[in-house]
Amino acid sequence: MIEVKPITEAVLLQSLFLENGLTVDSFSGGVAARCGEEMLGYCLYSLTEKGITVHCLEPQSDAFLADGVLRSALHVAAERSAMDARYSDSAPAQLLKHLGFIADEKEKKINIDLLFGGCHCHSE
Repeated sequence: MIEVKPITEAVLLQSLFLENGLTVDSFSGGVAARCGEEMLGYCLYSLTEKGITVHCLEPQSDAFLADGVLRSALHVAAERSAMDARYSDSAPAQLLKHLGFIADEKEKKINIDLLFGGCHCHSE
């Protein structure tokens, strides 16, 4: 069974951030999709009281899994009433666009309201 949950292991979180060329700080977080011990995908982000900034989303080759992982990360933010969602330069903008989550490319805004709807990704 696939589970998507927040990454609670500090060493793993730090390792994933470093592996992706990102700096870890007190706002760093992530969610991971796992089947048993196997990690299938993850989303790395920064989360403040105001909002979430997505830095990395994997797997980029599986839109359906990436959609679920992204929704899980956005859910973490929504649970904390941090409804301003954006993406950084390191995020896969093309994948976010393919998933239908980009609200404004210029401001790098993610439409967090899509969290409450169905998947808009395509199997292409």
